Amino acid sequence: MNGELVALVTQAADDDPLRALAAAAELRRQADRLAAVQVRRARVRGISWERIAMALGVSKQAVHKKFGGKRLFGSQD
Repeated sequence: MNGELVALVTQAADDDPLRALAAAAELRRQADRLAAVQVRRARVRGISWERIAMALGVSKQAVHKKFGGKRLFGSQD
């Protein structure tokens, strides 16, 4: 995966704006997926929404809205 991310970063700096935009969009999808995995891991370890939010640089409400509830484990949180 690291090689893929490095390639995407390189493509995101491409002179062709459409190629760069496509790479940037894929980077965003990959980053969102990685964040979701780490949020799930943090919650399994009992880390609070507040601490997760601080690590992500967002409010507790924002992180809970994006990752909480049914989206996290398939059931209500």
